[in-house]
Amino acid sequence: MKEAEARAGQALRELLEKIPILQVERIEAAVVSDDWAPALIARLLVNGRQHLLICEYKSNGQPRYARSVLLELRNYVAQRAPDATPVFIAPYISPAVRQLCEEKAVGYLDLEGNARIAFGGVFIERVVTDKPAAEQRELKSLFRPKSAQVLRAMLREPSRAWRVTELSEVSEVSLGHVSNVRTGLIDREWARASDDGLILSEPGALLDAWRDSYTAPPGERLRFYTPLHGSALEEAARGALGNKGAPGRAVFASFSAAQWLAPYARTGTHYFFADTDGLRKLQEALKLAPASKGENVIVLVPKDEGLLADTVEPAPGAVCTSPVQSYLDLSIAGERGVEAADHLRQEKLSWPK
Repeated sequence: MKEAEARAGQALRELLEKIPILQVERIEAAVVSDDWAPALIARLLVNGRQHLLICEYKSNGQPRYARSVLLELRNYVAQRAPDATPVFIAPYISPAVRQLCEEKAVGYLDLEGNARIAFGGVFIERVVTDKPAAEQRELKSLFRPKSAQVLRAMLREPSRAWRVTELSEVSEVSLGHVSNVRTGLIDREWARASDDGLILSEPGALLDAWRDSYTAPPGERLRFYTPLHGSALEEAARGALGNKGAPGRAVFASFSAAQWLAPYARTGTHYFFADTDGLRKLQEALKLAPASKGENVIVLVPKDEGLLADTVEPAPGAVCTSPVQSYLDLSIAGERGVEAADHLRQEKLSWPK
């Protein structure tokens, strides 16, 4: 038995031995044959009656790999052991794959402790709330600035089929990096490969995961006071943002962007992203004065300049962060921000299933 499968067998034994009515007779590797065979077979006594768990272990529990395993397990049980219970085992099984297991009537166990196995009068279910460090690292990598540039491009045109070279050119990211993003999306079944290229199959699930992992963009956060209000402030801001002749970029962000994209609730503070030259344009146009308290303008000078390239202009001069970026920023802006984010998503980021 391979070392990884031995660990899987030990984790299964430790789980089962906690159930008083179960007795684990043995957990063994299946006999090798030319046909598909499971990694492990657990032989149990349940109140004196024999029962089998037919288990397959995979080192990757992402949906792309899990789906075929579940089919193989179901077929094996149907043909060889109709009274047995199929069980999928992996280092980590995401909530999406757990749901898939339930839909296919396959039990599951991961080495982080998540489990659901049901048969006869036995029902075992355990949920561990924390994601393993490796999974967190993979997700963070998928949403880091360079990768995010690829995702933003795809979410702008979610039904488009993209060649890797096209994505590289549009997102200004290397071919190798685009290929890594492609693999991550396909493994999680958020995208699929077609003859025409890569297509987002689950843009909503991708955005959900991005939102759940999202943190405020790093950069210098500056607080100012402007004496301008209402239409005077709006006109001055649009003049500065839409002035392509002067150096620098600045855009409406967060609540201020949402007011143009999907108005929901006004705030007394105005939000912008800007580079250094764009900040100077804002300071001059809005008559900004630094404020340690009582500020009504907040400007983020982000380290990731890709945020300033992913923009929309719903009205002349009203240059805003894209709906996706605005949604992410609102999602971490407190209760009112979450409400505004939900409204923005309903209006601008709803995709057919």
